[in-house]
Amino acid sequence: MSVRHPSRFPMAVTLAAALLALAACATAPSAGPATTSTPDPSTASAAATADGSTSGQALLVAARANDADQVRQLLDAGVSPDFRDADGRPVLVTATRANALEAARELILRGADVNARDGISDSAFLHAGAEGFLGILELTLQHGADVTSTNRYGGTALIPACEHAHLETVRRLIDAGTDVDHVNGLGWTCLLEAVILGDGGTAHQKVVRLLIAAGADTSIADSGGTTALEHALRLRQSAVAGLLEDAQPPR
Repeated sequence: MSVRHPSRFPMAVTLAAALLALAACATAPSAGPATTSTPDPSTASAAATADGSTSGQALLVAARANDADQVRQLLDAGVSPDFRDADGRPVLVTATRANALEAARELILRGADVNARDGISDSAFLHAGAEGFLGILELTLQHGADVTSTNRYGGTALIPACEHAHLETVRRLIDAGTDVDHVNGLGWTCLLEAVILGDGGTAHQKVVRLLIAAGADTSIADSGGTTALEHALRLRQSAVAGLLEDAQPPR
């Protein structure tokens, strides 16, 4: 009859228990502390830029459509009133080009820079003046428009306004203190441009009267030495020539 060693059975039980514990550790989920994944900063930045761009594009669309309510909502949501499109054009210039008065008002009242330029050196002020958009022009003048600023041709807002015979705009820019004798890059003053590029009709005659009344110097010649009166005679603008002759200083 064999005799069983007294310690052999407990050891077998202990070994089996250890093996079971090891197997449980291999299959059970880690009991370590819970961790929170941190987003990649570059990915987060890209997402924010994409969101801002999408909202900015929506602002451009709303501004162009003169949707003042949508403009207001987007500004309230944090889109900058000075947002620029892919070509660098400020949203206020976009609104101005569409003569979107109510949208432009919202942007300006929320701090949009009325002197901010686009890629061709137009600001809301300069474009509104050139096109005779009197409502937007008035808003820009009330909010810091620089009447000495010049466009890509080196001219003030008054010069193209005179060319296009935007009478009320001409009057408002004169009242705002725009220099009536400023010479642009072509060598033309307001008076010269009104004659050279005007048609001599009733509207341009009124422009010439406004300029003369504001003290425009009729003796200033262009880069070729030709005065506004000489251009008027050459172009057979007899009524304009008569106004300029009457304004000549006594000899």
